[in-house]
Order: sequence, then C-alpha cells, then structure tokens
Amino acid sequence: MKPIRLVSGFLTVGGWTLASRGVGFVRDVMMAAYLGTGPVAEAFLIAFSLPNMFRRFFAEGAFNMAFVPLFAKKLEAGEDAQGFARDAFSALGAVLILFTIIGTIAMPWLVWAMASGFVGDARFDLAVTFGRISFSYILFISLVALLSGVLTTLGRFTEASFVPVLLNLIFIAAMLMAAQAGWDMGLTLAWTVPITGVAQFAFAWWWARQAGFTLTPRWPRITPELKRLAMIAAPAVLAGGVVQVNLLVGRQVASFTEGAVAWLTYADRLYQLPLGVVGIAIGTVLLPDLSRRLRAGDESGGQDSFNRGTEFALALTLPSAVALVVIARPLISVLFERGAFAASDTAPTALALAIYGLGLPAFVMQKVLQPLYYAREDTRRPFHFAVLSMVVNLALAVGLLPLIGFSAAAWATSVSAWVMVAQLWYGARAMGQAARCDSRLRQRAPRIFAASVLMGATLWGMAALLQPALHEAGWRYGALLLLILSGIVSYFGFGGVIGAFSLSEFRRALGRKGD
Repeated sequence: MKPIRLVSGFLTVGGWTLASRGVGFVRDVMMAAYLGTGPVAEAFLIAFSLPNMFRRFFAEGAFNMAFVPLFAKKLEAGEDAQGFARDAFSALGAVLILFTIIGTIAMPWLVWAMASGFVGDARFDLAVTFGRISFSYILFISLVALLSGVLTTLGRFTEASFVPVLLNLIFIAAMLMAAQAGWDMGLTLAWTVPITGVAQFAFAWWWARQAGFTLTPRWPRITPELKRLAMIAAPAVLAGGVVQVNLLVGRQVASFTEGAVAWLTYADRLYQLPLGVVGIAIGTVLLPDLSRRLRAGDESGGQDSFNRGTEFALALTLPSAVALVVIARPLISVLFERGAFAASDTAPTALALAIYGLGLPAFVMQKVLQPLYYAREDTRRPFHFAVLSMVVNLALAVGLLPLIGFSAAAWATSVSAWVMVAQLWYGARAMGQAARCDSRLRQRAPRIFAASVLMGATLWGMAALLQPALHEAGWRYGALLLLILSGIVSYFGFGGVIGAFSLSEFRRALGRKGD
C-alpha cells in the first residue's frame, strides 16, 4: 500500500479543516448577527448540540477509534477489508436508526438533561421543537465518520476533510435564503441540520465508492470481527460518554445564567479554529499511520510518527493558545459585535475564550497521546483516565459556580483537559520506544514555548498601540488583521531564529501534498 506521508497528511487535513472552520466561523458570525444571544439562539444551540454530542459518542470519539486500527490491519494483511467495513457500516446504521427514533420521542427529557435551566420559559419548548427536527442528523453524520475512517486509512485525506465544509456552506446559504425570503430563522436552521447530514453522507459514500469501497447496507450479522470490534469499542464508547458528561455539566451550569449558553458556544467556536485545524489533522493522520507501523513491527517508525505529531501540535497550538489569551477581547469585539450581539456580550464571551485558550494545548495533546493507546487496541485505560477527568470537571463546575458564575464551566473544561493529558502521558511511559521523546523533540519543544511567549509580548504591545483603531468602525477590521499578522510574523521570526522549527520542512511537505 502507498505509505502515509505524515507531515504532508497533517497539512492536507489541517488545510481543509482550516477552510471548514473558516467557513464555519462565517456561519457563526452570521448566526450571532441574526439571533444574538436570545432565546431562539440558545434553544437552537442546545438542539444542535444533541446530535453532535451523540455523534462523538457513537462515531468519532469511540467507534472509529476501534474501527480504524482493525481496518488498517486488514488492509496491511491483505484480508477482506471491504467485507469488514460493510459489516461495520450495516451494524452501526441499524443501531443508529433505532437510537434516532428513541431520541426523537424522548426529546423533552434530552433537553432537560442538557439544559434544565430552560424549564419554565420559552427556550425549553423551542429547544424540543428544534431538537426533534434536527436529531436525525446523528444517523447520517455517524455513518459519514465511518466512511471518513475508510478514506483516511487509504490516505484519501482531501476527500474526507472536505466533508465538514459542506455543512457550513449549506448553513450559510440557508441563512441568506431565510433572510431574503423572510422565513423563521430558528426553524430554517433546524431543518438545515438534517439536510446537511444527507449531503455529507452522499459525498462521503461516493468518494468511498471511487476508492473501491462500495458500502451498501444489508441486514446486520454478528461476525467474529464485529465481536472483536465491539469488545474494543465498548470502553471507548464509555470514555466518549464520559467526555459528553463533561459537556452536559458545562451546559447545565451555563443554562442557569441568561445568555451564558451562547457566550460559551461562541467562545468555543473561536477556539475550535486552531483546535480543529491541528487536533483533527493529528487525530485523522496519526492513528492509521501508527496502527500500520505497529502492525508491521516498526517501532522506530512509530516513534518518529509520534514525535513529529507532537512537534507539529506544539508548533501550532502553543502560539494559538497564547494569542487567544492575550487578545481575546479584540477578537470577540471585532468579529462578533454586530446586529443582535451587543457590546455587553463581548466581555463574558472574551473571558470564556481566554479560559478555553489556557486549555487548548491540552485538548490537542490528547489527540497526540490517545493514538498510542488505540493503535494497540487499548481502549480501557483511556476510559479510566476519562472517568477521573469527569470527576474533576464536575467538582470544579458545580463547586465554582456560586463563586465565579458561568465561567466555572470553562475553567472546569480546561483544567480537566490537563488532568486527562497528565494521565495519558504517565500511562504511555511503559509503551517502549514508540512512545518516547526523541532528541529533536526535546530540543525543539522549549524553543517553541519561548517563541510563543515572545509572540505574546508582541501581541500585547501591538494591541495597546492599536486600541483606538480596534474600536473605530472604519478601521477595526484592518487593525485586527494587522494585529494577527504581527503575531504570525513575530512567532515565525522568533521561532526561526532560535531554532524552534525549520520552515523548509513545511515547504517540502507542502510540495508533497499531492503525492
């Protein structure tokens, strides 16, 4: 099989993810302008989060973590990989159809579990209505996740990574149409959710077929391979459930403060830009690469994959985290403050963004460390680690709520992410050569940190200098662009001088993206 070019793969997936998150950010800015932080906005955000939460539970956060290594091993061994993928596709589809029906019927209870603070006001009924319309999205997008797992294992990163772009493009088109035609914006957004699911599924299925894997549903049958898949996936499903409990806790805490669900969601969307670009790129490329190398007994190749993934994560995540903390207020003010999003919403949203920024490196490092376990078909220990992180998240979110208000949810999320990273790192120490840091990573990591700190100082000074322009209607966008560019130039300038990374490596990888 054609080998995976690691850094080139990171950049391909990262580039498409950046495009998706960029278009998604336009979608969120439009949503903030049309809906603000009012009842319709909060109701839709809760309703849309339900199928997305269960999608991570069933597919991306659990099922695929078990499916990809087994599928990769069958490809390496020349076994019936297509038959295995078809059986997994049929079994997952059957489970999801049943779950979709149950979830739609039980929507009032799901909304209560997600945001009990809505009970007794208009937000609750709206969330139930929007949720029943949009919940079928889980069926389509979970099957898309499996199809994407097939494509990425085959090295077809571009096709798999373009799928999320469709969602955001369709949402933008729907909002423009609703504004032009005078449709109800909340209902328009709710109906757009299942439409995007169908479009994404059709796109991924067609490309899987072009790659030689035509996955047609059939009556599910229990095979020894599916039993093995279920045994490996079960702890990952439980671990995914723990992660979703953390999200539930955060939204429950936020639901008792009017506007807080929207503040946290818009802040989450902004920090998801670097998290998505780096984290998804690493998670998509590193797991199949490690699985195939370990299957072949290539420990040194596995070590190189792990270290280059870590280096790539640190080089792009640390400066992003520093920027989100240092210039949180200008980012939120310039990008969101318009239409129904008032100036009074800027400060709490910026506070949440800065707190999430502190946890950003931890979220990305989880994507680097988890493949060390999943490539070895070890899903039990990540589950145990996730349980402890959940306890920390719950204690902090509930305990700090009376003291600091809605930001308790953001603090709990970031701190529990670092607790998870500490456990993953400690547990990987006994995994042998593939999990050890090489000399290049040990040399570059502190230099990446130093370059990020120097960039932060530059951003702080530039933000003070540009403060008047950032609040001037005719200059604010140019001032923010200049501020961001100063951070990028200073980071790569400082990093190149002190040897944090080599720009020629990125140029070579970019030149190989089409290989």
